[in-house]
Amino acid sequence: MEVHVRVPASLLDEVKGSLLQKDIAFAVMINDVQALIDKSNINERSVQTSLSSFDYTKYHPMNEIYTWIDQIKDAHPDLVTLNYLGSTYETRPIYYFKIGFPSDKKKKIFWMDCGIHAREWISVAFCQWFIRELVERYNSNNVINEALENIDFYIVPVLNIDGYVYSWTTDRFWRKSRSPHNNKTCYGVDLNRNFDSNWCTIGASSDCNSITFCGTGPASEPEVRAVQQLVSSVKSDILCFLTMHSYGQLILLPYGYTKDPSVNHEEMLTVGQKAAARLAQISGTQYRVGSASHILYSNSGSSRDWATDLGFPFSFTFELRDNGTYGFALPEGQIKPTCEETTAAIVSIIEYLNEKHFNNASGNFSGTQWINLSFSVLIGIYYSLF
Repeated sequence: MEVHVRVPASLLDEVKGSLLQKDIAFAVMINDVQALIDKSNINERSVQTSLSSFDYTKYHPMNEIYTWIDQIKDAHPDLVTLNYLGSTYETRPIYYFKIGFPSDKKKKIFWMDCGIHAREWISVAFCQWFIRELVERYNSNNVINEALENIDFYIVPVLNIDGYVYSWTTDRFWRKSRSPHNNKTCYGVDLNRNFDSNWCTIGASSDCNSITFCGTGPASEPEVRAVQQLVSSVKSDILCFLTMHSYGQLILLPYGYTKDPSVNHEEMLTVGQKAAARLAQISGTQYRVGSASHILYSNSGSSRDWATDLGFPFSFTFELRDNGTYGFALPEGQIKPTCEETTAAIVSIIEYLNEKHFNNASGNFSGTQWINLSFSVLIGIYYSLF
C-alpha cells in the first residue's frame, strides 16, 4: 500500500532515519511543498475584471470562479443556461451549466463534474478550460459542433465548494467537504464515498477523522444529494457520466466495489482505450485504462459506480496528471498541457457517441451500410431485368 504524508522540513531527516531503521521503503516526492504553494501566489491573485482577461492557465479561488460563471452565462446566452444545483453545507450555491444549441427535440445529456475532492485543483481548472472549448471554439471543432446539436452538456465546475475554499484559505491538501461530525471534533465527508452505491462496504471509513469518511448514511451530504436528485430526474437521457479527479493518469471504469465487470465493460474499455490513445498523441502522456478495483484500489460509494448502477451506457473517472512527482500540487505550468490532452481524450468519447447515436439516425451511413445498400440495389436491378 502506498501512503502519502507531509513532513515539516525540520523533521525530514529524523523521519527518513526512522523509516530506514524500520526498513520501510520511501521516496521524497516534493522537497519543499510550501515553496511550491507560495510560488503560485494564491493569496495575491487579483480578481479578473472581464471574461476576456480570465487566465485559463492559472488556478482560481472560488470568488473568481463565481464571477467567471456569471460572465460565461452572460456572454453566451444563445448556448448556455446557468442552473442552481443545490447548496453546500456552508450554504454556498452550487451551479451547473447546461450547454447546447437550442432545439425543439428532446436531447441527450453528457454529464461532467469537477472538484469533488477539494485539493484536486487541476480538475477544476480543466472544467473551466473545457467549458471554454464548448462555448468559444465549437465552430472550429466539427465533433463538438455536431454534439451540441444533439447533446446538452451538464457541467458542474466545482462540486465540493466548501472544501475547495478551505483548500485555498487553510489547508492546501484538504480533500473532504466541511460538514461537522462527532460534536464538531472532526469535519468533512469524502463525497466520492457518499453516493448510494454499496455505501461504506469497502475502501471507505466510518471514522470521521479519516480522509475516506463515508458520512452518516448514503447521500447524507447536501452536495451528493443534489447530484443524485438531478441526475436521477434525467437518467433516461444521459449517455455519458464523467467525473474529473487527480492524480494518477488513469481512466477508471466501474466498478470500485467489486472485481466483477459492469454489463457494458468491453465497450467502455474500448472507448476508454481510444481516449487514452488520443490523449497520448498530444504530448505523449500515458494513461492506464481499466476498472477501478483492478488498476487502482477498491472503494464503495463512488459517483462513477452509482451512475453505472443507474444504467448509463458510459461512466468514467478521469484521474488527471501527474503520476506523483507533484501530486495534488500540480504546478500551474502544467495546466495548459493537461487540459489540451484531456480535451482530446474527451472529444474522442464525444466522437464515439456522435457516430453511435446520431450519425446513422441522420442518414449518414457507415461504409459497411453503404456496401450492403448498394448490393441490395444491384440485386433489385438484376431481378427487374430478368
